Amino acid sequence: MTDVTQFYNLSHTFISLIGGILMLTIYYNITQRFSQILEDDDSQKRVDRGLLFLSMAMFVWVVLGLWAIVSHSFGFDGGFVYQVGVNILSIINNMFLLFAIFYFYHAPSFIYKNERNVKLILSIIVGVTVSTLGISYFIGDETSGAVNYMAIPDLLLSGFLCYLLMVSMYKTFAHRGLPLVSIISVIAVALVFVSQLPEVFSYLYDDFTNNLIKIIAKTSLISIFLVLATTWVIQLANTPRLNEMQIKFIDWSLINLSIPSKNIDNTQIDFGSKTTQYKNLFKFAIRRKYGSGDGQSIIIGSAGEIKNQTYLSRVIDNINEISDLQADQKLERRDLFTFLGEGRYRLRMLPEHIHVDESLLKEFVQSPENIDYKDLL
Repeated sequence: MTDVTQFYNLSHTFISLIGGILMLTIYYNITQRFSQILEDDDSQKRVDRGLLFLSMAMFVWVVLGLWAIVSHSFGFDGGFVYQVGVNILSIINNMFLLFAIFYFYHAPSFIYKNERNVKLILSIIVGVTVSTLGISYFIGDETSGAVNYMAIPDLLLSGFLCYLLMVSMYKTFAHRGLPLVSIISVIAVALVFVSQLPEVFSYLYDDFTNNLIKIIAKTSLISIFLVLATTWVIQLANTPRLNEMQIKFIDWSLINLSIPSKNIDNTQIDFGSKTTQYKNLFKFAIRRKYGSGDGQSIIIGSAGEIKNQTYLSRVIDNINEISDLQADQKLERRDLFTFLGEGRYRLRMLPEHIHVDESLLKEFVQSPENIDYKDLL
């Protein structure tokens, strides 16, 4: 082990340890201060564990650094035993990153709150890693020219995970008004992927350059994760509490909405000609007030009752536009709608805070296209 590599292992270990402890502390503090918002209500325990899993991924980096130091001290670094340890830790690290991305609100739709796809991707990662280890054990780390074909599957999987992380963080920071941080996050994740290229293409390896890229990438990522935690705190602080929100459907296209923390106090909102947005909001309200279990939610998607998530965004856009709210008071989609996973959304209000005019409700359920709603009453 060169001095450069030894410096990298030591610095990477301690930086990851400090970053992991800080993120774990912030996560614990957040869950204590904002438990009501995170859990949503007693029937749906939905605590966001994204930051927790990111901190766990940092601790895996700590163990990986210690493993490199110990293996060098006892003289088995570079051997098969050392590689087994690296691959096992890589699986665990990828697992924690996948679980973290699962909670990213702006993650690609095929992974956000989709347990089936997360388990499928994780099983592929485990399968590829185990098969690579098996081939390496029986055949050895043979290379063809300057290319190590054994490491290509791991590189492709790392590239896929880096893609998920880049998309998720870029959209998250861009949505939260931090475009510069979103760009830096993409660069940092890209550097993580670039630092793995020499494992496949040995002619790219340079001891100083490769370790420098690794330490820059990982330090940047840890800093970005801490910024993510900070913006999460700000977002939670601005999220309306369940017990303060009330909505009244008083006529077709006409509602009264009260969200005091957003400076909306019994405000009358007339959707006018935007009848589709009003009807969609009305459907969510009826299901939330009168339904139970899955009956309180609506599937959004090509196979669902509402075909596109754009319709949810339009409801929020119309409310913001009609209410003429200031920029820091505008509602976000997640303020009124809760994503339950597998394409299901639910109105984020307590049933007892939803009031519907009886004649309006009767007229709605008598319509042939709304026959399913009659069973809820």
